Amino acid sequence: MADLLLELLSEEIPAGMQATAAADLRRLMTDRLDAAGLAYTAAEAFVTPRRLTLSVKGLPAKQPDRTEERKGPRPDAPPQAIDGFLRGSGLTSLTQAELRQTDKGAFYFAVRRIKGQSAAKVLPGLIDDAVHAMTWPKSMRWPGAANLRWVRPLHAVLAVLDGKKLRGALDLGESLSIPFTDATVGHRFLVPKRLKVDGFADYRAKLKRAKVMLDPAERRAEIAKQAREKAGRAKLAVKDDPALLDELAGLVEWPVVLMGRIDQRFMDLPPEVLTTSMRAHQRYLALVDRRGKLADRFLMVANMVTRDKGKTIIAGNERVLRARLADARFFWDQDRKVPLSARTPRLGDIVFHEKLGTLDAKMDRVQALAVGIAAHVPGGDKDRVRSAARLAKADLVTGMVGEFPELQGVMGRYYALADGEHEEVAQAIAEHYSPLGPNDTCPTAPVSVAVALADKIDTLVGFWAIGETPTGSKDPYALRRAALGVIRLILENKLRLPLGTIFAQANAVLDKAPAADRAPKNEVVSGLLDFFADRLKVALKDKGVRHDLITAVFAVGGEDDLVRLLARVGALDAFLRSDDGGNLLVAYQRAANIVRIEEKRDKTTYDGAQVRTDQFAQAEEKALAERIFAAEIDAQEALAREDFTAAMAALAKLRRPVDDFFDKVTVNCEEPDLRVNRLRLLARIGATLGKVADFSKIEG
Repeated sequence: MADLLLELLSEEIPAGMQATAAADLRRLMTDRLDAAGLAYTAAEAFVTPRRLTLSVKGLPAKQPDRTEERKGPRPDAPPQAIDGFLRGSGLTSLTQAELRQTDKGAFYFAVRRIKGQSAAKVLPGLIDDAVHAMTWPKSMRWPGAANLRWVRPLHAVLAVLDGKKLRGALDLGESLSIPFTDATVGHRFLVPKRLKVDGFADYRAKLKRAKVMLDPAERRAEIAKQAREKAGRAKLAVKDDPALLDELAGLVEWPVVLMGRIDQRFMDLPPEVLTTSMRAHQRYLALVDRRGKLADRFLMVANMVTRDKGKTIIAGNERVLRARLADARFFWDQDRKVPLSARTPRLGDIVFHEKLGTLDAKMDRVQALAVGIAAHVPGGDKDRVRSAARLAKADLVTGMVGEFPELQGVMGRYYALADGEHEEVAQAIAEHYSPLGPNDTCPTAPVSVAVALADKIDTLVGFWAIGETPTGSKDPYALRRAALGVIRLILENKLRLPLGTIFAQANAVLDKAPAADRAPKNEVVSGLLDFFADRLKVALKDKGVRHDLITAVFAVGGEDDLVRLLARVGALDAFLRSDDGGNLLVAYQRAANIVRIEEKRDKTTYDGAQVRTDQFAQAEEKALAERIFAAEIDAQEALAREDFTAAMAALAKLRRPVDDFFDKVTVNCEEPDLRVNRLRLLARIGATLGKVADFSKIEG
């Protein structure tokens, strides 16, 4: 068995593309190895800023021999058919073919036995094919690379099989290529020498000595370790930022963590401004003291070991940060000279969508809708909701947010407080974008919840009204995320919000648009409710809530209160887990199947409401009908008081009379009127259960 080592050495690969590129290289190569019949025991990919590496272990020395067969004509086929078969199969006469007896008679077969080639001969072509098949979010061509697009110019291709260099090259087009080599290079600055290798273990060890950590996980762990040690010596702690750690690991091959100091004259800026300036532009790690307050220090990750122990690097980075923070100071001072309320007219210069008007018009709609939603949010002060909704987007036209878009909402809170706005109003401005994803904190303050709901619902209703709905994997306006945000706001705050009514209200306050551009109100509301049903299944999947039960309850219609809907789903789930519930579901499916089959045969519909009690011929019919009528009344009363457990208990009482009916009563009897009445009685079972949920949507 042999091992393959492949390295693609290039200019720096952007950190955000590295993990995907390593996975793609592994997938493309292993797919081609499988197709070529070259089985392997393990394949592992690595990436640094300058190199993509693949290690494949346990390859065979050669491909297995294989046989290809081609079925030909019958012996009595016309000469033209036999000649065509011989030419197509590369045979000169029928004596080279095999005559076989099949279940359809005798046929000629051309059998071609192909001897497997050595792995060393096959692999160069597979490597070239895999490299050309790689795709990048952004790529380029460079002089000499006519038919290869790559993220950055490639310098070398290391390809070693079983300790020996593969013979071959990577084709660049126009008679140019990069020959395979058995050598790599170390760290660009620290050890830039050529390193000849004979396998993966040797390659990894020599790179480590040449100041290159091959494994991204190792580099990340080393950065975290050095950062903790540096911070600990200063009696500080590193502000948690896993995503930044991942990015830093993709920026260096030999991480060296250094500590810098923030100029004291900037420490009175909002901490979010400091951390965003450091993180977004410079990729610095922030530090906090024991109380969790932002410290006047930061950590940077260099790709160098210097004689002055990083003093020059630190000084340079401190100088750059001072310039960044001086800009932030200017924006902070200038923005506070104009109150947020005076900035809102400028939102009219920002187009939200060509069919939905400006951002100023949107916030007018949000303001009206938020006040209506506040009535359903306990503690939602309408005056504060109105103020927060009006000011929520005003910070978008400030200098600070123009420079640091990540601070939208956050800066609005600071400016609102500086203007003397109530704390709840300022908090709502900061939180109205949330939650942005499953890991984002969901607002709980009443004013924040009302404004956040109004902003998201206005967006959803607006795009539904103009027909810009998500399709397949495309969702350019992030409407799925907005819907999941609405669901979280409702469920986590246990709000009794009638979504259908709120959607209709939002649709009513939309700016007027040409009729051809607007969907009818009922289509907007029903379409959004269906969309929310699907999103609810996604949101609750991880919590183990069955999607079919959500569908069954939604299908009843008229249920747009998500808190109440989930209570119904929970009661239905518990009911179906019981013996009575499980058996009743089976009985329902049996009854529904009988009715469906007979309706199709008779070309009619059997209405359960037309059951005639005077036509019962057996006690089991009468007992079932009485129990159905009683269950309907009990279930309706329980549903009215939202006692869903009691509603299920009323249905559970149907189990025994239904069982007795199927045991003793013949539905398709000879008397026509009696048969019709019994089919109507079976239909009544489904109608009764359907008051709680559509049992036809339940799986199993």
